[in-house]
Amino acid sequence: MVSGGRKVAIVGVALSDCGRVDDMTPYALHAQAARRALADAGLGREVVDGFASAGLGTLAPAEVAEYLGLRPTWVDSTSVGGATWEVMAAHAADAIAAGHANAVLLVYGSTARADVKAGRRTGNLSFGARGPMQFEVPYGHTLIAKYAMAARRHMHQYGTTIEQLASVAVQTRANAALNPEAMFRTPITVDEVLSGPMIADPFTKLHCCLRSDGGAAVLLAAEEYVQDCRTRPVWILGTGEHVSHVSMSEWEDFTVSPAAVSGRIAFERAGVRPEEIDFAEIYDAFTYMTLVTLEDLGFCGKGEGGEFVEVAKGRLKVAGGELPVNTDGGGLSAQHPGMRGLFLLVEAVRQLRGDGDARQVRTAAGGLPELAVASGTGGWFCSSGTVVLGRG
Repeated sequence: MVSGGRKVAIVGVALSDCGRVDDMTPYALHAQAARRALADAGLGREVVDGFASAGLGTLAPAEVAEYLGLRPTWVDSTSVGGATWEVMAAHAADAIAAGHANAVLLVYGSTARADVKAGRRTGNLSFGARGPMQFEVPYGHTLIAKYAMAARRHMHQYGTTIEQLASVAVQTRANAALNPEAMFRTPITVDEVLSGPMIADPFTKLHCCLRSDGGAAVLLAAEEYVQDCRTRPVWILGTGEHVSHVSMSEWEDFTVSPAAVSGRIAFERAGVRPEEIDFAEIYDAFTYMTLVTLEDLGFCGKGEGGEFVEVAKGRLKVAGGELPVNTDGGGLSAQHPGMRGLFLLVEAVRQLRGDGDARQVRTAAGGLPELAVASGTGGWFCSSGTVVLGRG
């Protein structure tokens, strides 16, 4: 359970315009997502006394709060890459439970795609060359190369095949085909994934996330606010966070992600087991991330991820899958504007409320799902935040 005396629910979620957005600034995407999330909850911004944001401005989240017209008395600017938003959700839930805040708004927005297209920035090859990273950058060890190296280790150690990794991309695209908001919806095959241009061995283009624009917002509130909301609450049952390493030389095992720790903690605090989870939203900047996170969250044994995700079994699909994963199409096919962790929470809440439309997850009995997990990963498996959610 979340520590403290009050239960905490997610009462509002929303996305900004996503995909190809050439006529809005990151600040405008933050504002659009925030307004939509408050409208989704049916609450006014005057209830928001907590605010969390990262990745924009010199004084994040102060600059974004000012832009949104908020004057929060509780703030969080934790920045641990893609896991940021699950970690922030954990912090916000603890603050609300303890009475330090009543309603906390988490917001993110990025024009990552539009900025590259307009020449305002280039693609990220690394996170810089200062501190401990100075010892790796001179050797051309790029961001994607770190993931590729980890994938190769899993393949060597457990016999995982490139076809099995490609199966993740194929099933994620099948889910995206059901989502009208997804950036890429055309079905793909394992052969098409394998025949694409090589980006970093063993990853071809379709093993890698897309680059998009977009934003998201999530509103968390204390239990006494739920009766005033227009939507059914989704309760935060348990959270976990973990930081593993920065230098690849300090990563003890390339086949184990920090989700092995954050997931265990989150499930223990929630009082549920992985086999009780109806669907999972997992950070998927690369196909290997999905596979190894499924192992580390306990959905299959270590080294069994390759077989678990095989496309012939269809386990990850919304349509007929025993554990639908990344039901909106994920970062591989739906949208990925940078630190995508907040999008995982939005999709998990929509599914638990029954707002998934054509991609709605159903239990074997045909009912709505009861339990979900959202697990974000940051850096190159440097950090992880895991949140277990339950339908109200």
